[in-house]
Amino acid sequence: MKESIQRVGGAMAGMVIPNIGAFIAWGLITALFIPTGWVPNEGLSEMVGPMIVSLLPILIGYTGGKMVHGHRGGVIGAVVTTAIVVGSTTPQFLGAMAMGPLAAWVQKKVDGALQPATPEGFEMLVDNFSLGILGTILAVVSKNVIGPILQGITDFLGNAAGALVDAGLVPLADIPIEVAKVLFLNNAINHGVLGPLGAAEAAETGQSIWFLLETNPGPGLGLLLAYWFAGTGMWKQSAPGSIIIHFFGGIHEIYFPYVLGHPIMILSMWAGGICADLWFQITGAGLVATPSPGSIFAYLAVTPKGGHFAVLGGVLIGAVAAAVVGTIILRARPITETDAGVEDTIDVNVPTA
Repeated sequence: MKESIQRVGGAMAGMVIPNIGAFIAWGLITALFIPTGWVPNEGLSEMVGPMIVSLLPILIGYTGGKMVHGHRGGVIGAVVTTAIVVGSTTPQFLGAMAMGPLAAWVQKKVDGALQPATPEGFEMLVDNFSLGILGTILAVVSKNVIGPILQGITDFLGNAAGALVDAGLVPLADIPIEVAKVLFLNNAINHGVLGPLGAAEAAETGQSIWFLLETNPGPGLGLLLAYWFAGTGMWKQSAPGSIIIHFFGGIHEIYFPYVLGHPIMILSMWAGGICADLWFQITGAGLVATPSPGSIFAYLAVTPKGGHFAVLGGVLIGAVAAAVVGTIILRARPITETDAGVEDTIDVNVPTA
């Protein structure tokens, strides 16, 4: 089971890591040009939505398909991912990770059956039409069947977090929230569930703890610090740059592959998030609006007067707890590039992954 979970996480990380540059580009555009960014620009900020909703999931779907069946797998993976994107109102990274490799695996099986029986001279014709026809079928199925299932998963995780908060178990809400985040459902959970609840509470009291639960940059900072202190190879070398993008730029997506590549590191995120949320609950912390993007600077901008000690204390506690637990885990169970599926991404076995 451990090997299977690690292989799943490694395959997911292998789809994201080659596209980190695109994530950084999107993150910089977001941090700079959205209305709450460093240099707000209405025209340039129009790129933010299409990139997060369409470009990045399609890149992941293409990469996942290519890992399974080369360029043809990448093409059909992108086609099917586009269908999922069109059928959803939230960024479908999870859908891309699931359907990109699966579509490529189906295409690989079809090619294996057709190519030996294809007459000489008709190879290109058969290849193009088989991909086109299969892509059409899988696209229709994905939009009408897979899309609603993925949306249901998003709604379930969001409702679970909401139920825990309503029951007074604020720290435990971090468990479904962190799982949703590393599956790239962070925007759906935050803007679709926690944000509206926070806005309603802030309208009455002037602040809300709901705005702190998903956006806290502390646990992610602690995770990346742990990789910097105790990681190895590519993971250790890339951590400092990721810290800048995450903590100062507010792009939390940058640390998700670090959990997917070594799934036990979700314990580090839970430790940081639960400790921070407990502090927030004890001190009565809250923000006046959703920090966007979730950087430390955005946090400072929406912290109510007199609330800086409570809010920044939670960020610090989350970072320290995540860093300590993450470092202990990495010392006890080091991550390697082979373990995380980075070196063998061409040979991913879809049914296993």
